[in-house]
Amino acid sequence: MSTTTEQRTLTGVLADYVALTKPRIIVLLLITCACAMIVAQGGVPPLPRALITVIGLALSCGGANAVNMWYDRDIDAVMERTRHRPIPARRMAPGAALAFGIAAEAASFVVLGVLVNGLTAVLALAGFVYYVFVYTMWLKRRTPQNIVIGGAAGAFPPLVGWAAVTGHLSAAAALLFLIIFLWTPPHFWALALYKDADYRRAGVPMMPVVRGWRTTKGQALVYAALLLCASVLLYLTHTVGALYLAVALVLGVVFIGYSLVLLAEPAPQVKWAKRTFRYSLLYLTALFGAMVVSVHR
Repeated sequence: MSTTTEQRTLTGVLADYVALTKPRIIVLLLITCACAMIVAQGGVPPLPRALITVIGLALSCGGANAVNMWYDRDIDAVMERTRHRPIPARRMAPGAALAFGIAAEAASFVVLGVLVNGLTAVLALAGFVYYVFVYTMWLKRRTPQNIVIGGAAGAFPPLVGWAAVTGHLSAAAALLFLIIFLWTPPHFWALALYKDADYRRAGVPMMPVVRGWRTTKGQALVYAALLLCASVLLYLTHTVGALYLAVALVLGVVFIGYSLVLLAEPAPQVKWAKRTFRYSLLYLTALFGAMVVSVHR
């Protein structure tokens, strides 16, 4: 084997291990963690602690995603958007993915527990356990409420960031958790609407598959309205200022507007499902960015 071929093979293997972690999802989770640290600190936290926290959380989230891919390898193989993942594409043995996921979480627990604090390590572990056992293994294939209940898994990073800085949790931290918890259904259901055929083929009881598009869109609108309320409540904790409140109101009203147009869009059209999904990503990034800009120092 030539040196070029060996390098290409090594690069491919490394790329597959990175793919196991679902890096695009991790980036968003790390953003919410970093923003929570800044809000908790009332400014930029000590950089070494912040960096270690981000690395530890990335290991935990990446490990959880790897175990998710190991467990879901059967349905990933029949879904168009997931069939090119390392395991269904037969570029990686399932056992290697499982071992990688467990090792990443173990490393996360040690790094956070030793170099940050015990509460931070426990919260990151709780997010791992919730995503792997509660969402992936229990809820995902059994109930259309899988995203509603399982969405709590993605809401742990702000708690991790808050605990890393303060060593405890607070009402503001709980509201950050609630914001992501309420954001997840309208975000993921928008994706599920235009990936409906994939979920039907895989037999996953997503809300559009089991309850229909109209019901899904109606419930997404309800969650968008609740999300607006939760985002406003954060202002009342006096951890963020008036600029945040203004941004939260505008972002929330626009999200409700997207949800209303989505509700009116006739099936099987999915133009507004795609637009709502993209806006939901912008919404969360902009909302947490507004927290950072208007944090009370």
